Amino acid sequence: MPAEIISESLGTAAAHDMNAWALFMQADIVVKSVMCGLIFASIWTWTIIIHKRSLIGRLNKRADRFEDSFWSGEALDKIYSRVKKSKEDPMLRTFSAGMDEWKAGIVGGVPSNQSLQASLRQRVERSMSVAIGREMNHLESGMTFLASVASSAPFIGLFGTVWGIMNSFTAIASSNNTSLAVVAPGIAEALFATAIGLVAAIPAAIAYNVLSSKLNRYADRLEAFTDEFSAILSRHLDAQDTTTVNAQK
Repeated sequence: MPAEIISESLGTAAAHDMNAWALFMQADIVVKSVMCGLIFASIWTWTIIIHKRSLIGRLNKRADRFEDSFWSGEALDKIYSRVKKSKEDPMLRTFSAGMDEWKAGIVGGVPSNQSLQASLRQRVERSMSVAIGREMNHLESGMTFLASVASSAPFIGLFGTVWGIMNSFTAIASSNNTSLAVVAPGIAEALFATAIGLVAAIPAAIAYNVLSSKLNRYADRLEAFTDEFSAILSRHLDAQDTTTVNAQK
């Protein structure tokens, strides 16, 4: 009798192929749906990761070139006119927002009143801050998806696993056969769902942390440029005040 059970178990196990594709095809429709959703999430996660890494690298290189030009001593008006014709990116848009507000504020000449000068500086800084916020919101698109996959994919996979194991135990009850060969294929299919969930979640979690750090550093770079630009305008206004005082003397 034990020999017959072992023979039956081996025969049943041989009937089940344990490769990944077979596990997917033999799974219950609910488990298949979970697997398909997780596979799609994993593919989309890697799409976002590759795109964001490439984009941040390009933006930093463009920022390097722009800052080299900005600190080369070239007149801001010349840089501004060239930027307007260039391929736009967050730093160029931030610079353009500041220059647009600056030019709008000195249409009638550079203000000599201290309060007007302070108001102009505040408007320039506010315009650049708004531009930074808008650009960073655009750059951070997709990051919420990464965070969602990182936090939820293991639980979605676990749901598929629990469902598959429930089906396996139902099969045991129906067949009145407690041999491992009866329950093993169903459990393998169920655990495969958890594996796919982890495959989707682990890269998403790592990428979210890495990309968030890179985006935060880029945002800090834009903020630092805004402070530097504001300092340059302040020096220009102070020089204008000195010129006016000397002219009055």
